[in-house]
Amino acid sequence: MQVAPVIPVLVIEKPEDAVPLATALVEGGLRVLEITLRSDAALSAIESMAKALPDAIVGAGTVNHPEQMQQVKNAGAQFVVSPGFTKSLGQAATECSMPYLPGVMTPAEILDANQSGLDALKFFPASQAGGPAFIKALAGPFQNIVFCPTGGINADSAPDYLGLANVLCVGGSWIAPKDAVKAGNWQQITTLATTACGLR
Repeated sequence: MQVAPVIPVLVIEKPEDAVPLATALVEGGLRVLEITLRSDAALSAIESMAKALPDAIVGAGTVNHPEQMQQVKNAGAQFVVSPGFTKSLGQAATECSMPYLPGVMTPAEILDANQSGLDALKFFPASQAGGPAFIKALAGPFQNIVFCPTGGINADSAPDYLGLANVLCVGGSWIAPKDAVKAGNWQQITTLATTACGLR
């Protein structure tokens, strides 16, 4: 969460796009990559990225079931992100020794995750759940918690989140637009990544 101000949230439809996409992002300065399990190509993409780019920190997102923890670790993922938190997911992450960034949206969810030993959380869906003002308000009662807001964030709104003391980074998909990936416009993605690195 401290490597770069933005973690790209990636949906990879074609396995052959994985390495060129990761290379473009890393060349732009974004080494932490979240590959969501929203496509059939996700696990193979994680594996190929992890092998081809040892300097990248490749993780798996949209991990919704405990059994997926070991699957993504076997594929080479170095961290796991989920849209929400459950104790079974937390336990599975602990058993697999996987760094785990669970999603939360309410104070009750934050308390539950924190009482399970977690102090770095994904705030999701950020823009729909109150945005920067809501996260700023959480700093009072949750002084030991840091967030990675994700959901509806773009280049224009990201600085509002990154300016908060309790936000270490944001997650976003705007850095790898679908049309650019489909066209193989890797230079555009590198440019977007470079710009994202300067957002903090």
